[in-house]
Amino acid sequence: MPEVDLASFLAVCKVTGVERKRLLELCRAAQTRGWLEQYGDRLPKQLATRIDHEDKGVAIGDFQPVIFPGLLQTDDYARALIVETGNVPEDEIEDRVAARLARQSLLSRKPAVQFTFFLHEFALRLPVGGPVVMSEQLHHLLRMSVRTYITIRVVPAGVGGHPAIAGQFELMEFAEFKPVVYMDSETSGLFLEKAPEIVAYRSILNRLADIALDEGQPAAAGRPSP
Repeated sequence: MPEVDLASFLAVCKVTGVERKRLLELCRAAQTRGWLEQYGDRLPKQLATRIDHEDKGVAIGDFQPVIFPGLLQTDDYARALIVETGNVPEDEIEDRVAARLARQSLLSRKPAVQFTFFLHEFALRLPVGGPVVMSEQLHHLLRMSVRTYITIRVVPAGVGGHPAIAGQFELMEFAEFKPVVYMDSETSGLFLEKAPEIVAYRSILNRLADIALDEGQPAAAGRPSP
């Protein structure tokens, strides 16, 4: 049943409030092509779960040690990254790029998700795709950084070891559910939900905030003097 027809039906039946909202959301979900259906069934299965978690989030903290976060990647950067790693069959590359870019609709969601991205300086300096691709990627980062609900901070190489040295992760906070940490790998994804794990990764984000450069501060400013 189309959403407009369902809304009229619920009005006649005098269904209101939380139950009306729940039924309308189920209707929308039923009419939306699934991520794996839309972008290829060869995508990692964990992607669908991650997308579902992100879509329900109210705040997301993300750390990336060597590449730009997927939510902030340009299409050329995403494609070059996938091609240069050489780990994806050629006939799957465009599906992967399309899925990654489609995730970015989350950045325009209303109400807005509060994003905090921490990037290591190495991510800014790794020449994925060459100078032209990197130039556009860096300009895109600047364009995204002016959005009030997006915070982007750089962990300078000069600090040496840092709290997130173990690698990439994403901490997702929800209004109605317990927080979840997502850790990505080449062939699978890991979701952490236990309270001590959440406490540990919140602590890592807090300590990254203590050592990262302020927004807009150039990475060179974080280097120690010779």
